[in-house]
Amino acid sequence: MRSLGPLASLILALFSLGWAQQPTPAVRAMQGKQQNSASGAAGLKETLEANVKTEWDAFKNKNKQAYSDLLAEDFVAIEDDGEGTRKKSAAVAEVDKSVVNNYHLFALTVLPLDSNAALVTYEITLEFPLKVQVRFKRVLVSEIWLKRNGQWKERYYQETRVK
Repeated sequence: MRSLGPLASLILALFSLGWAQQPTPAVRAMQGKQQNSASGAAGLKETLEANVKTEWDAFKNKNKQAYSDLLAEDFVAIEDDGEGTRKKSAAVAEVDKSVVNNYHLFALTVLPLDSNAALVTYEITLEFPLKVQVRFKRVLVSEIWLKRNGQWKERYYQETRVK
């Protein structure tokens, strides 16, 4: 039997290696699920980021209804003011007292916990009017969002002031 030339041997080896590395149907299915999961996670991030912006726009524009619509009935908030927890009604009442002129979101991340729950974290710098004593406030925020009756509702809010 004749031996193959070095080039033919190399081509045969590369072809065999390439063929052996083709993913199996099970691996291709798993890759497809990962791609669908990634696109779903991107859609979830867009949805929840829009909700967070709506939340802060509501404070900026003193729109209690828009803010209330985002909150779950069993919503709980813990702010950096040391006044303890707030239920939905107390949190919504704060919209009337808001002096937020503007806000700047930074580093928003969404961590899906399951198909109906997500942890949202971000940093926000709040701007207040010139006449107030503190003009800017920077906080780190963690929120738990739950999907209830097909809508994402904020269930938990916690902020920590950055000095």
